[in-house]
Amino acid sequence: MATMVFANFPVADLQASTEFYTKLGFTQNKDYSDERASGMVWDDHFWVMLLTRDYYQEFIGLRSVVDPSKMSGALIAFSLESAQAVRDFAQAAKDNGGSYYKVESGISEDVMVGFEVEDLDGNILEPTWMANP
Repeated sequence: MATMVFANFPVADLQASTEFYTKLGFTQNKDYSDERASGMVWDDHFWVMLLTRDYYQEFIGLRSVVDPSKMSGALIAFSLESAQAVRDFAQAAKDNGGSYYKVESGISEDVMVGFEVEDLDGNILEPTWMANP
């Protein structure tokens, strides 16, 4: 069986976040969604689980839920099939209330293209294309 990755993000407004991720190309899996969570599927191996802040808290014990617009705890990178797909994903985020920026790595865009894409809460996904992974 192939490994699956589930990125769990705390969100302030579950409905708005679900709509945002749908507009990025994710599909909501209703079997793993309720009033506290939305299971958002990219493909058979990569999901983003959107969790209300209270529900997210249940998974982290005595730790505090950070405000991802002010602090970072993780950067979730994933590959896309082309440099243009990376650009389109970033633009879709911006067009729907999120944002993106590019960190200059000194690597030619013929070799790798990637952006830091922020959702409505400031959680960051890193869509990336690499010529020779």
